[in-house]
Amino acid sequence: MHKGDATVTAGWIGTGKVRAREDGDAVEIVIDGLTTQAKYYKPLVYEFMRKEWRGARPSWGDHVVEIRMEHVGEPPWMDLDNLAKALLDSIKGYLFHDDAQVARLLVERREGERERILIRSYPRKD
Repeated sequence: MHKGDATVTAGWIGTGKVRAREDGDAVEIVIDGLTTQAKYYKPLVYEFMRKEWRGARPSWGDHVVEIRMEHVGEPPWMDLDNLAKALLDSIKGYLFHDDAQVARLLVERREGERERILIRSYPRKD
């Protein structure tokens, strides 16, 4: 992830568990809290994108998606590949047209100051 990870500032859309903003050509999404059920995130983020997101429209071409799960203490027992699939499914059609456009995918788990998931998606520039 890049600048703006730590705190929620101006430019964020959303007031519930999910917030998002545009940062140049990137879209950043923050999901507060963690659960061990990856399937929980798909409808949560999808409904946010459907009801609240009014930012960038989906684009064609290759994309980069970075997903970081931050936990406090012991990490939750969750497969990161399942988390990635649920999140990609929830943003497909809003940030890119098809998840086959994801040319680079970084998914990581690490200790943080609070329990949350951060997603950053942007067009790949080679």
